[in-house]
Amino acid sequence: MLRLIVDSGSSIKQEEKEKYNVDIIPLKILLGDKEYLDGIDLSMDVFYDKLINEKLFPKTSLPSLVDLENLVNGYTQNGDDVIILPISSKISGTYNAIHMLFKDNAKVKVIDSCLCVGGIRLLVDEINRNRDKSVDEIEKIVNQLIPRVRIMAIPETLTYLLRGGRLSKLDWLFGSILSIKPIIGIKEGKVAVLAKKRGIKHSMSYIAKALAEFDCDENHEIIASYTYNKDNLEALLALTDEKYHKQIKVYDNLDPAVACHWGPNAFGFIFVSKSAEW
Repeated sequence: MLRLIVDSGSSIKQEEKEKYNVDIIPLKILLGDKEYLDGIDLSMDVFYDKLINEKLFPKTSLPSLVDLENLVNGYTQNGDDVIILPISSKISGTYNAIHMLFKDNAKVKVIDSCLCVGGIRLLVDEINRNRDKSVDEIEKIVNQLIPRVRIMAIPETLTYLLRGGRLSKLDWLFGSILSIKPIIGIKEGKVAVLAKKRGIKHSMSYIAKALAEFDCDENHEIIASYTYNKDNLEALLALTDEKYHKQIKVYDNLDPAVACHWGPNAFGFIFVSKSAEW
């Protein structure tokens, strides 16, 4: 049997484990002087209360490698194959730590997703469609899909990306002082500024039109992501061509491990392009 494991940077919720046929290892989140397990003992309400009202800036760290090793060993000792799909190695140290842990275990395949949040959901969907194939075949399919996944979002404020080291001070200055709204995405595994538009309406229009511009593949879902509040996302949907609405089946309020870097009221689309070229 094939076992699939992701970390909580995928934003797949613990209550969605059966739907996606995955195990989820929680990243750790430090808020103030207390450490939490993402999605286990930290609810969305508590997280945003501490983020917005208490002004606590969260820090994230690796999941428990001991717990992961015990989980994986239980599967492999039972004869199962295991694929682990962590958040991008250029965003987090999770992939490198897990790769080193299992590099000598032939039953375990650790794949660098080069993505996060809904991008990993799309990879998981593709793996679930191909569970009848060998692990090596699945790895090839996943690696072919990764460069076609587009993650595009607009943070309401750039402060969290700056403080988390995901954005340069120059881009922060443009966005915060000159009202230039950057469209943030994941490109080649890294957080990148994909475009810069003046004002939130022009930025929304860019993402709405990107579905056509990047030739959105109708064979994959479009994931509508947001943090804390859906108002900005609803405005984006109103600008989006109706023909794409039927592909939007997931509305994902991002898990704290990722939302802590985006801040509240961020929003965007995650989809698959028909081409790997940007």
